[in-house]
Order: sequence, then structure tokens, then C-alpha cells
Amino acid sequence: MHKMTQQKINLTHLKQYLKSCSQEELILDIAELFKKFPSVKDYYQIKLYPQEDKEIATKYKKIIESEFFPTRGLGKARLSVAKKAISDYKKICKTDAALIDVMLFYVEQGVKFTKAYGDIDEPFYLSIEGVYEQAVGIIIKSNLQDIFQQRCRKIMENTSRMGWGFHDTLTEVYQEAF
Repeated sequence: MHKMTQQKINLTHLKQYLKSCSQEELILDIAELFKKFPSVKDYYQIKLYPQEDKEIATKYKKIIESEFFPTRGLGKARLSVAKKAISDYKKICKTDAALIDVMLFYVEQGVKFTKAYGDIDEPFYLSIEGVYEQAVGIIIKSNLQDIFQQRCRKIMENTSRMGWGFHDTLTEVYQEAF
């Protein structure tokens, strides 16, 4: 018995397909994507109304916040859900500053969660540290130190007396950057 191989679509195939479509077919396809996928809707919201980027960022921040501090019950702190919100927002946001804002919000929620519930486990801290380090990297690359230095410093200071070398790592990242 031999396996059937399934052809995988790539960007070249997609472009060829799109070129073969009429404008009406393209409009219908995009409208269908818009209806089915919230991230497509968010993408066009920012593309057509860039001034509403903050509103879209708030939507993704709420996803992050509800993982740590839901309106009811205790936070589950499913980092995969919160990090997916960052990843999804990264795909549609237009500026590094907007992305950094959402990334630092994730870190701030993680620090706040630790203060509220006590020490968490090492993978939790590694995830928060990783996002902090990525955000700081983008800050430096985009030359946005003036805008974000105080916020990064406050995050670092709020981690004193937290376990697993969390404060030490954030301090090291902060001191190397600023």
C-alpha cells in the first residue's frame, strides 16, 4: 500500500490562483475570510482605520488580562493563550510601539499575578522573562528607549523578592538595554 501525497499550497500557488480570479471572486473570498476569522476583521479595522489601533490593542490586552485576572474566579494563567494573543496582535499591528505595549502588558500581568498568588513555577517565569527580553530587544532596535524605559524599569523594580532568579534576569536585561 502506498501513501497518497497531498499537495501543499504555498505563496506562489496562492498568487497564481488569485490572479486567475475575477475581482468579484476576490471580493467574495475576502468577505468570507472577514466573516470567518476575527483576526482578518482586526487586520482590516487597522488598515482602514489606523487611528483605532489602540482599540484593537485593548481587545488583545483583555484576552491576556482574562488569563491572569478573569472577571470571575481565579486566573488560569494559561500562558499559551496569553502569548497567542501577542502573536495574533503582532500579525496585524502597524507599529513596533503598539506591539511593545501589548508585550509589556503581558509581562506586567505576569508580575501582578505573582504578587497576588505568590511564587509560581520556573516555566512561568521563563515565559515572562522571554517576552520581556523580546520587548526590550524591539525597543532597542526601534530606538524607543525614551518611550519605554520608565515602564521597563517599573516592571523590573516590581519583581524584587520574587523567586527563581526572576528579578535577577529582568534586572540584567534592563541594565544591558538602558
